[in-house]
Amino acid sequence: MKQVNLTKDEQKLLDAVESGQFESVLTDERRAELKAVAGFTSKKDKRINVRISNRDFMAIQSKALQQGIPYQTLVSSIIHKYISGSLKDLTINHSINSTQGKYDRT
Repeated sequence: MKQVNLTKDEQKLLDAVESGQFESVLTDERRAELKAVAGFTSKKDKRINVRISNRDFMAIQSKALQQGIPYQTLVSSIIHKYISGSLKDLTINHSINSTQGKYDRT
């Protein structure tokens, strides 16, 4: 398993959890609810085919290797994050701003 370097605060929190200073407040009802939601969200029942450039494919494989996950899982995660709004295209605002600058000659 990979060694993780924790900050002082993270290590202090981990030590507190491992020593039993924290107690779970998770009820059986909430556990069942979370289990149902997790089962629904992790169900992968659709298959897609996408054509991408070899350069992009190699970059995806490299990133997945760095994270220790299959590249298909990384692609699925990227799509999910984008659709859910937690992954934003930072180049969109840059393109809009630079386009406005080209045509706004007041």
